[in-house]
Amino acid sequence: MTMATRVLCVDDHAFLVEGLKARLALEADLSFVGRLPSAEGLVRTVRDTRADIVLLDIEMPGPDVFEALQDLTAQCPDVRAIMLSAHIRDHFIDAATEAGAWGYFSKSAEPDEIVEAIRRVRAGEFVLDSQVARRVRRGTGGETNASRLHLLTPRELQVLRLIGEGKTRAAIAAEMHRSPKTIDTHRMSIMEKLDIHDRGELVRFAIREGLSV
Repeated sequence: MTMATRVLCVDDHAFLVEGLKARLALEADLSFVGRLPSAEGLVRTVRDTRADIVLLDIEMPGPDVFEALQDLTAQCPDVRAIMLSAHIRDHFIDAATEAGAWGYFSKSAEPDEIVEAIRRVRAGEFVLDSQVARRVRRGTGGETNASRLHLLTPRELQVLRLIGEGKTRAAIAAEMHRSPKTIDTHRMSIMEKLDIHDRGELVRFAIREGLSV
């Protein structure tokens, strides 16, 4: 029997958390394991609850959320965080992806969207909700990178498009009938050619340039 994905909510708004808890209770493959009102003690609580996914509010009292996420990423690399925010701001999106977030959602997103995001992130996909993806597409700062797109081979462009869709290396390898090691080689070449230095920046670039669906 497959174990349910264990979800920890970190948010100072109890009403919102209760709503998410009730929604998760409808899903046999998802389990609500607790709530924190701030990022204080995040790593300890993740270990105590054996959480798989953390829904993490960006704006809360207490410790800096992005520093807490960096600690979580370093100490519990198998645990994946989805950021929730009442505000879609470029610097929040950048900071979240750089700190290791696997997703970024507006708090106005439908509960069904968040449920689906939990499943996709658990499967290894990087997920942005539609509002955030539109904001990234409108973002600036990609002109220098975009001018280098012609340096990519057709195969590298295909890999970049699939990365922008949030596909895992294993899923990309299967779709392209290549080994995961080959996909890693393509990804490193893409990042070098585009002067991009982390996964989140690469995903944002692919979305901004319209290379993702």
